[in-house]
Amino acid sequence: MVLLSSLILALIPLLGVVWIVISGSATTVDGLFMSLILLAISGTFGGSALFELRRRKSGSATAHAGQAKQGAASMTAAGLVQRGKVERVEFFESNVGQPNKSIVTLSSNSNSSQMLVFEGDMRNALPTGQKVEITFRKAPGHYVLLDVSYS
Repeated sequence: MVLLSSLILALIPLLGVVWIVISGSATTVDGLFMSLILLAISGTFGGSALFELRRRKSGSATAHAGQAKQGAASMTAAGLVQRGKVERVEFFESNVGQPNKSIVTLSSNSNSSQMLVFEGDMRNALPTGQKVEITFRKAPGHYVLLDVSYS
């Protein structure tokens, strides 16, 4: 559906360029800039259509689903559980009224890493290089840390 709508939306501005050329106003400044704007719109939607077509041909939708399942957190009664070695913890202070966030990068035994965004400062709770089992819950836009087990 996205492919079809992108193709249609890419062709409509090209019809506008054809109309500008047929009407003879392509040599005016207005016609030139309108043609450039319409070609940019057409190129944007055409690029989106080509990207969607390439994604469908390569079958990357199934490949990404398999990768997501491989590093996904397991669900327990207490919350989501993720195990791994803490590679990096980056802390970001937010604007007033917004919660501060930490981006934690965990690596598993299969050399795949996963980035998790937590609320608050996790630099002391999740020391770099430590193997951990973390329990957390989802919140809008981030996770909230519930428990940490070190191994």
